[in-house]
Amino acid sequence: MECCRIISRLDIKEKNLVKGVGMEGLRVLGKAYSFAEYYYNNGCDELYYQDVVASLYGRNSLYDDISRTSKNIFIPLIVGGGIRNVNDIVKVLQAGADRVSINTAAVKNPNFITEAAEKFGSSTIIISIDAIKQKDNTFLVYTDNTRSRTSLELSEWAQIAESKGAGELIITLVDHEGRGKGLGPDIDYLSKISKKCRIPIIINGGLGNVNHIIQCIKKTNIRSFSIASIFHYNFIKNQRKKKLSEFSEGNIDFLLSRKKYMNFDLTSPIKLKKILKKKNFLVNL
Repeated sequence: MECCRIISRLDIKEKNLVKGVGMEGLRVLGKAYSFAEYYYNNGCDELYYQDVVASLYGRNSLYDDISRTSKNIFIPLIVGGGIRNVNDIVKVLQAGADRVSINTAAVKNPNFITEAAEKFGSSTIIISIDAIKQKDNTFLVYTDNTRSRTSLELSEWAQIAESKGAGELIITLVDHEGRGKGLGPDIDYLSKISKKCRIPIIINGGLGNVNHIIQCIKKTNIRSFSIASIFHYNFIKNQRKKKLSEFSEGNIDFLLSRKKYMNFDLTSPIKLKKILKKKNFLVNL
């Protein structure tokens, strides 16, 4: 049985950790490094830093965060956002990233995937795919943090990215992102993609509890999960009294007000992995 990977996703805007719903309405939660350090010390397999405004401004601004993280946190680090060419990849890797995630630039020029894979190795190159369901039940690929729609169908683009040399895919079904309700019947669509692609796929977004993950494991060939809300909100809930200054810049009134944490079963990476192990799924503990 393939081992499950639990990846903590940290969306970054101007050095702050942010979180939204459907990749919109971003709230500042606090300083990203505090979250990253906690996840490293609590069983996370990998970290995924995504600069959510990099494509808008035409640059990645995470170099200082990448450098600090790589010097103190010793698990693989994926970095995405604003990667347009080989030089951008070089800079991110030199800063301390282990792998890069590319979206917009790859869609604009699929041969960039081949160029990057040949220079850095396929295992270094991940293609991030943001897809939104259409009225005809197809999923179209969006770029620029979902600001631009393409004519590419998700399954088609996944196979093209693989053929061009991508080592892995990160797929976000945007309609589910940040809602914590699971993937519903759309999981069957992901199952078909996972059976067509030979490279690993990471599911990002929509996973609100361990049962959503178990459903993915049982119904698809996917074993890697990028998780944000259930970890972020759990961290804030447990740390806010001890380290309130850590969140002084965060818009977390919706959490501090003691309202329900939406649809999420809040937990840490290590607790999530222990539950999966009890369910007889292979994890790294």
